[in-house]
Amino acid sequence: MSQTVDRALSILPLLAEGPADLGQVADRLGVHKSTALRLLRTLHEHGLVYRQSDQRYRLGARLFALAQEAMENLDVREIAHAHLVRLNERCGHTVHLAVYEENEVLYIDKVESRYPVRMYSRIGKPVAITVAAVAKLLLADLPEPERRALAEKLDYPMYTPRSTPHAAAFLQELAKVREQGWATDLGGHEESINCVAAPIRGADGRVVAAMSVSAPNVVVTADELLTLLPLVRRTADAISGEYSGRTPAEPT
Repeated sequence: MSQTVDRALSILPLLAEGPADLGQVADRLGVHKSTALRLLRTLHEHGLVYRQSDQRYRLGARLFALAQEAMENLDVREIAHAHLVRLNERCGHTVHLAVYEENEVLYIDKVESRYPVRMYSRIGKPVAITVAAVAKLLLADLPEPERRALAEKLDYPMYTPRSTPHAAAFLQELAKVREQGWATDLGGHEESINCVAAPIRGADGRVVAAMSVSAPNVVVTADELLTLLPLVRRTADAISGEYSGRTPAEPT
């Protein structure tokens, strides 16, 4: 039975490459055409493959519907939380998770620092979109026209001398973040607070959320916080793998 299931599931990646006829499927599986036909008929009955008028098979609409339903029911916060807690236990600093919704970047999870000096961020509260590291990652992933249009309509408050001053500088920063795959806020919102962040990606490679580690200068310097970047990125990659279904849940 397990071999039959394995063979049937092996047909799906083949058809993801494009329509294939019975002979191609049999050759790829290394089985007789009658065996391949039996497997294809079963998948067809469940709507997972579809037989075209030219007798070739392609992926069925039911498969796409199941994938869409699964994606809609995924809760990135639920998947990420245990990873965020483990990261916090290792470094001791404040850990945030944020998403982009309706032109705002919002914190959806937070694990508090174990140090006495804490941040005043709150779950559900919008971040300072032009300076926050998580915001840079989420906006950097937008299509270029959308990214530019958003940048041009934002206000650019100068929270500190290190804040982003205008749209041109913001777009330049987003381009840099998009290329390097991580972001920082080194005193851009509060002079005494630094932050490093990494993206969480879905199965299609798009950024679905961003996570960060933040700490005040009195606890660690900016350079010391930056040494945590590899750990932050590994944690984000672990969440991405679990969220997208590429890897099972494992400790980071």
